[in-house]
Amino acid sequence: MKDDTVYDVLNAMDALLEQERSALLEGDLDGLGEMHGRKEALMDQLGCVEVAAADAQLQGIHKKLERNQALLDSALAGIRSVARRLAMVRRVRQSLEYYDEDGAKASVDIGVERSVEKRA
Repeated sequence: MKDDTVYDVLNAMDALLEQERSALLEGDLDGLGEMHGRKEALMDQLGCVEVAAADAQLQGIHKKLERNQALLDSALAGIRSVARRLAMVRRVRQSLEYYDEDGAKASVDIGVERSVEKRA
């Protein structure tokens, strides 16, 4: 790969990683999905790069990749936390758990009947 092409690919990857970081910080998960294909193609092109020719720039890209991976991990942890909280809220809407006078755990099922009345 020619040096000009190598630096074009490296610059494109650098710019994409900055866009990815911005999307992560803004919570734009749809934008992340759109960037995935471009990122994968650039990574394939970077696989052909001679390391000695662009070592300094590759180190900078590696640091940005690590930074963005930490942001992705945090976003995933947040999504999992929300999912757990929503599951707990659903469970609370279906039954109420409490401790009786003996200290034993008990629950009361809340049978919320939902019906629709049709009027002519």
